[in-house]
Amino acid sequence: MTAYDSATDVALLVLRVVLGLTMAAHGYNKFFGGGRIPGTAGWFDSIGMKPGMFHARVAATTEIAAGLGLAVGLLTPVPAAGFVALMLVAAWTVHRRNGFFIVKEGWEYNLVLAVTAVAIAGVGAGRYSLDYLLLRDTALWDWVHGWGGLAVAIVLGLAGGIGQLAIFFRPPANQAS
Repeated sequence: MTAYDSATDVALLVLRVVLGLTMAAHGYNKFFGGGRIPGTAGWFDSIGMKPGMFHARVAATTEIAAGLGLAVGLLTPVPAAGFVALMLVAAWTVHRRNGFFIVKEGWEYNLVLAVTAVAIAGVGAGRYSLDYLLLRDTALWDWVHGWGGLAVAIVLGLAGGIGQLAIFFRPPANQAS
């Protein structure tokens, strides 16, 4: 292993842990923060994601699972797909009318989180991951990094987000566009 490889693996570890724990914290906050699940459910109902209680539970659980999965680097493209689906739904339902920039509550942050997770899926979780520890000598290896990882993260993520929007999103009359 060269110094470059070692630095790359540590950088991937830092990126995965920070990104993953940030997402997991969002899910934790939905369960245990301010309004808890009932408050989150009311908010989901108000933005047109009905039934709100279902979506509050699904979003919180997915944020925790995707966040922790990415942080430890386990089947990395699957949690990355979770990031894509979550951020697509958030960007479409909440942020798209506000433009791109986060300072105006736009979808910039959603894009950065989703694309970063996809990039990690494409590069692979690195040597300091459960993927490397458990899968490097198996048939799954090609699906947890490289083109396979990239494809899994993008296709599953877009299918999940678009599917959820198509089935459940009904914008309130004052937000229809």
